[in-house]
Amino acid sequence: MFFFNNYFYFITIILQAICVIHCIRRGRQNSWILIIIFLPIIGCIAYIFTEMSAGRELQNLQSGVGSVLNPGGSIRKLEKNLKFSDTFNNRVALADAYLASGHTEKAIDLYESSLTGNFTENEHVLSQLVIAYYKTKRYADIIPVAQKIYNLPQFARSTAHIYYAMALEKTGNIESAEKEFIKMKSKFSNFEPRYQYALLLVRTGRKDEARQLLTEMTSEAAHLSPRERRSNSNWLALAKEELKKIQG
Repeated sequence: MFFFNNYFYFITIILQAICVIHCIRRGRQNSWILIIIFLPIIGCIAYIFTEMSAGRELQNLQSGVGSVLNPGGSIRKLEKNLKFSDTFNNRVALADAYLASGHTEKAIDLYESSLTGNFTENEHVLSQLVIAYYKTKRYADIIPVAQKIYNLPQFARSTAHIYYAMALEKTGNIESAEKEFIKMKSKFSNFEPRYQYALLLVRTGRKDEARQLLTEMTSEAAHLSPRERRSNSNWLALAKEELKKIQG
């Protein structure tokens, strides 16, 4: 039963990710994203049959789930698709697969070459580039890319925002980095940026503030739903470890 529950949860997350990415790329209404996030199963099913009901779209969905089980096979298929038809969607789909599988330099090449014509300011590509640049320690390159999407409402709670704040610190802009982390500092959520902010406080010699922040994070775990605890378990565990270091 435990295995089944975890597997079911894992598949739900995959479906949510596929539906949200599809929603963003197609420019669907933000209300769909909220429905998908807060009503995972019902929201995904409704979105699939309302917005992805065409045969080709459903094939793409099946391919996305299958890629989790066989990522190498998925990449080869996406490479063939791009070779056959060099379109923006095929290029970005392959870049996303490269990034997820650790082929970051290949992903960067495709993302950068995709930013042409009507897609110069594409939010998804720019967000993915921020992440890819950070993974390859190209911190200075992150700043101008992130600033292009900074004013979009979805950027505020995105992974790209976290990496942007971290890149600001890496490039010596400590004050600006702290301002960004403070914007993401909300209780019972945003555990990753709050953990990264605590590390910044430690690195700048403000251990008392870091201790307070980490204590708040760990104490909130008891008030989270089982699903929320699972999704944030890594950051909560890291917060506990860091808190022990500070107190020790």
